[in-house]
Amino acid sequence: MSSDPAVGRLLAVLAAQLPGDGRVLELGTGAGVGTAWIVSGLLPRTDAMVLTVESDYQTAALAVRGDWPSFVELRRGDALDVLARTGGTFDLIFADAPEGKWHGLDQTIAALAPHGLLIVDDMTPLPEWTDSHRAAQERVRRTLLAAPELTSVELAHGSGVILSSRHT
Repeated sequence: MSSDPAVGRLLAVLAAQLPGDGRVLELGTGAGVGTAWIVSGLLPRTDAMVLTVESDYQTAALAVRGDWPSFVELRRGDALDVLARTGGTFDLIFADAPEGKWHGLDQTIAALAPHGLLIVDDMTPLPEWTDSHRAAQERVRRTLLAAPELTSVELAHGSGVILSSRHT
């Protein structure tokens, strides 16, 4: 599933406000739609660094075919493994994969820089979701809204978004 166009526009707006030399992390590249929205918000700047991670080899192969600016790095692998190895913090994180969202959300939050923004989509339950999917979504929702290091807001936008900012 690719990013909802409304969520994509939000990603572009948030990417456009990044400070100089901003660092972006996307967990769940998919075919690269979210990445393209992030890049569209950054261009014509080239001072940012965008790291995007996809675990599925076939899906990652689709994203690699894109003509990405030099500041975009696509990696194939488990998002939590990449988070553990990458080090540093990120000014903008788009958590759009089970790893880093349904599992390991604490690692994603820990990778968020002070004043950094975390975007988690697919927060509006759909009728076809299984009970376990609904439970995972609700755990993520409760965690983000109650995390003492975050200020979070639920947005009825696109597929449903929770936008969080990390305190200093």
